[in-house]
Amino acid sequence: MAEDDLETEAPFPLDEDERDPNTADIFGAPPAVPAPAAGSAAPVNEAPVGAAAYTVIARKYRPRTFEDLIGQEAMVRTLKNAFSSGRIAHAFMLTGVRGVGKTTTARLLARALNYESDTVHGPNIDLTVEGVHCASIIAGRHLDVMEVDAASQSKVDEMRDLLSGVNTVPVSARYKVYVIDEVHMLSTAAFNALLKTLEEPPPHAKFIFATTEIRKVPVTILSRCQRFDLRRVEPDIIIKCLEGICRTEGVLVDQEGLALIARAAEGSVRDAQSLLDQAIVQADKGQIVTGAVVRDMLGLADRGQTIGLFEHVMKGATAEALQAFRTLYDFGADPVVVMLDLLEHAHGASLAKMLGPDALHLPGDQSSRLAAIGAGASAGTLSRVWSMLLKAHDDTRKAPDPVAAVEMALIRLCYAADLPGPEEALKRLQSGEGLGALSGGSPTPSPPSGGAAKAASGGGSSYAPQGNLRSALQVEAQTVLQSFEDVVKLIDSKRDVVLKLDVDRFVRLVDFKPGQITYTPAEGAPGNLHSRLAGRLKEWTGQQWTMVIEGGGQGAETQYERDQRDAAAFRAEIEAHPTIMALKAAFPGAEIVNIRRPQVEAGAEAEPAPDAGENDEDD
Repeated sequence: MAEDDLETEAPFPLDEDERDPNTADIFGAPPAVPAPAAGSAAPVNEAPVGAAAYTVIARKYRPRTFEDLIGQEAMVRTLKNAFSSGRIAHAFMLTGVRGVGKTTTARLLARALNYESDTVHGPNIDLTVEGVHCASIIAGRHLDVMEVDAASQSKVDEMRDLLSGVNTVPVSARYKVYVIDEVHMLSTAAFNALLKTLEEPPPHAKFIFATTEIRKVPVTILSRCQRFDLRRVEPDIIIKCLEGICRTEGVLVDQEGLALIARAAEGSVRDAQSLLDQAIVQADKGQIVTGAVVRDMLGLADRGQTIGLFEHVMKGATAEALQAFRTLYDFGADPVVVMLDLLEHAHGASLAKMLGPDALHLPGDQSSRLAAIGAGASAGTLSRVWSMLLKAHDDTRKAPDPVAAVEMALIRLCYAADLPGPEEALKRLQSGEGLGALSGGSPTPSPPSGGAAKAASGGGSSYAPQGNLRSALQVEAQTVLQSFEDVVKLIDSKRDVVLKLDVDRFVRLVDFKPGQITYTPAEGAPGNLHSRLAGRLKEWTGQQWTMVIEGGGQGAETQYERDQRDAAAFRAEIEAHPTIMALKAAFPGAEIVNIRRPQVEAGAEAEPAPDAGENDEDD
């Protein structure tokens, strides 16, 4: 082999560039920038707009101190007193609806328990100055603060693994803090595994639980925790919080929009901040986010239009109410939400009637309109409308066609909204007046319905045939009460127990005519029996009744005396029965304590007693 054959060449030429200038770098290196020509400026590298990750408002404005917590002053005051006196519980239970600050409070408690600074060397609730462990606890990487989501780690083995190091001392902090969120999701076995440790924890261990379902937490766990109920935040407080965020962010949202967001949040600060984040992008930069924009974003019906719908309902204007609802529905309003708004308006009108418009916390024009509705309707009418709306809301949610359910509910409401109550109608009928006087309109012979009659008459209303209704009631009363037994049955059906007992014990009937009862009072009869009986019969029948009292011991037996006589006769019959006599002879001194009559239904025949020997065929 020649020496030239033994020579090897370098595997990669060192003096040549193998990269294809027309292909991109496989490792993503930027292409080479040619040197600028003499006298030209070098290009400036600018970061693309929006390259930094956006932090949502709910995270950006999460409270960093206890003073930043919104609407939880009572809890903060209790914790301050506990920390200042050194009476710090070993376990805390935080409960409340979503978004009120349970998890945030748990993290603040973990920081307060392990607070350490150059001047403070003990638990401290004042977190305005960041302590030694605060940054790592906030970031969630502190070794002595373990935060667990019970929704994803609910098994008993996972709880045992978590508690396996509870007896070891903390690595760097003062306490080992176990934060368990949504603790109600733990299994029964996991709760049992936690119970013993929670009852007698080591001095360096603290537990903080958070839950939205406090009723699902066993009482054995609750009894070992210091419980704090984080309450819903009032809309006024949420609005102030949102106003501060808007000033900091440099955005413009009008008061109506903020009020709608606070109302939709239902006491949850986090929900309100998330909705504000969504509302900000509804308008161009520098423009005001109006209430109409927020309402459209939330899918709500305009409050002014729903108040107008409620006004049509309370006036009995069926056609106008249906048209108003169709307009709302065409603009995208949810039928169920419309019914909820009507319920809210019925409640608001009732409050304004009792407490005044200022109790509603609404814009001036809206509160005044609801106050006018409340002033024009009786408390009984508003109560009936509320009950009908509750039923209509349930029907709307269950109906296959919610629109049809709402329309039928509006028709019922318009028909019944301005009808007089039973007491008012009876008083008018007894005085000879028609029902039209109650509703402020002139009576008409026979309108089809309350709302339709009002629309047809241009504002007047009439709801029933006026001329014959009172006479019809009187004819019905005279037809039914044809005897004194009918009077007794009527009293019994009306469940007037005291009057029924007095009539049975003290009325000895002499004569009965429709509209007049003649009787002799038994001994001990109340002095006002005749007036009470006449008043009740007039109230129930709409007819004037006269009570004639006769003395001299005349009259038939009272019902009580008749019952006593029948009972004595029946007892004598029983005691004279041969079987009973034989029993008393066999058992001297035996007495009959109680006798019960057999209840045999009409038409039913008593079945004969079975023969004792019928089933003895095999013997």
